[in-house]
Amino acid sequence: MTMTTPRLFDRAAKEEREATHLAPYAMLSSLSLGRVHPQKADPLRTVWERDRDRITHSMAFRRLRHKAQVFVSWEGDHNRTRLSHSLEVCQVSRSVGNALYLNEPLCEALALCHDIGHPPFGHRGEWALNTLMKDYGGFRHNAQVLRVVDLLERRTPLHPGLNLTREVRESLLKHEKTEDWPDEFGTPPKQPCVEAQIVDHGDSTAYNAHDVDDGLRTGIFTEETLVEGSALWRRARESVERSCPGFLADTSDLALRNRRIVNDMLRLSIEDLMSHTAKQLQESGLESAEAVKASGTVLVGHSKAMRGEVGELQRFLHKNFYKHPHLLATEQQASETLEQLFQALLAAPHELPDWYQAWRDEVGPERATCDYIAGMTDSFADSEQKRLS
Repeated sequence: MTMTTPRLFDRAAKEEREATHLAPYAMLSSLSLGRVHPQKADPLRTVWERDRDRITHSMAFRRLRHKAQVFVSWEGDHNRTRLSHSLEVCQVSRSVGNALYLNEPLCEALALCHDIGHPPFGHRGEWALNTLMKDYGGFRHNAQVLRVVDLLERRTPLHPGLNLTREVRESLLKHEKTEDWPDEFGTPPKQPCVEAQIVDHGDSTAYNAHDVDDGLRTGIFTEETLVEGSALWRRARESVERSCPGFLADTSDLALRNRRIVNDMLRLSIEDLMSHTAKQLQESGLESAEAVKASGTVLVGHSKAMRGEVGELQRFLHKNFYKHPHLLATEQQASETLEQLFQALLAAPHELPDWYQAWRDEVGPERATCDYIAGMTDSFADSEQKRLS
């Protein structure tokens, strides 16, 4: 009996499929500008599959499990964390990218990595660290993403960081100002690639939906208030009434009721994002990824009607959720915790792990201390502040 070699869907086959099946404005992994530290090509994975896998297996990614999205991580097992949020962004981005014939592994890598530079206590921690670092370059979570993947993660003795591709590293900085753009990357593009634009909208689409879910479940606001303040919620509720006649009126399971409406709200948002973006991409006439970046035109977005509904929902969340007294109180707590921890570690550098003590000599005590604190989880920052106070 003749034995045949098993056939594998290898990197070359994947690159060929990209060239023949993806949209002309999609990013092609075979055209990547490569890595700072050159490496031999993987026989099975494209460069962005490889980046995605490095991100997924990094320590910084795992720590997102215990970092706040809105609520601090110990306030409830069902509230979103930075990790679950990143996974939800990845799901939305993959779905939209797949439907639009874009490079799905690139969408995955960017979605999984986009919040990896967030400090403990979410945006409240970011504001606190930015204040503490105002005389030393400040703190921005987008810039910190690049510090994490380029410098702070350690996976090999050959070089620092994850050694991700130029395209992923550049796309992670899509919100940086021109004056903060790294010289290494040259002139910033007028717009990010379509995949990065997809992840940007996937981010807001995911957090709009899950913040409604978390706000309702925790009682921060009620459905009655939401009905008054959001046309998108009302439209999603009508959709559920059509698909499950009588369910909303008859059920006593409020968790399932809210979950079902949130799911339909998410579906409506994603479907509109797909269809309107497809139309804009077709009308643009752009025939390459480079043309997209040079165009200066935002190609990914919602229809005019959906933009109005999404804007209304975000204003509702800003007023009724993010500015709730409970969350404002945790903002003050986060500021006090990180300030006390920062000062304690500056005064006692021997409390830093060995690697950060050496890093302190290289980048200065304030930046090294900031890097160390930014990597902490909510609970570790809290316990370290109490231990050192």
